[in-house]
Amino acid sequence: QVQLVESGGGLVQPGGSLRLSCAASGFTFSRYRMSWYRQGPGKERELVARITRPGGSTNYADSVKGRFTISRDNAKNTVYLQMNSLKPEDTAVYYCNADLMGTNAAYWGQGTQVTVSS
Repeated sequence: QVQLVESGGGLVQPGGSLRLSCAASGFTFSRYRMSWYRQGPGKERELVARITRPGGSTNYADSVKGRFTISRDNAKNTVYLQMNSLKPEDTAVYYCNADLMGTNAAYWGQGTQVTVSS
């Protein structure tokens, strides 16, 4: 059974940091491209950051470049999102996504809430 379980969300003050984790199981993690998406209040879901298979490249939404870092640990089947210098506009539910390029295989986690507020 495929599972993506996010953790690490919470309430943080502006300028603070959080690290999100997404633990994967039920599929060959190292073969999949991993991404973080977010959906803020009244907004559509948007891509935040993506990392390709081991040794591959990363890319980020313009709004988070220089503040967020995506990484993966294939030994632990886990992808991370380090979020620094958080802003109120980063408030959203953050979702982990796995997809296998060239196929229709794609999985989503349940999401973790991040709230940036003083």
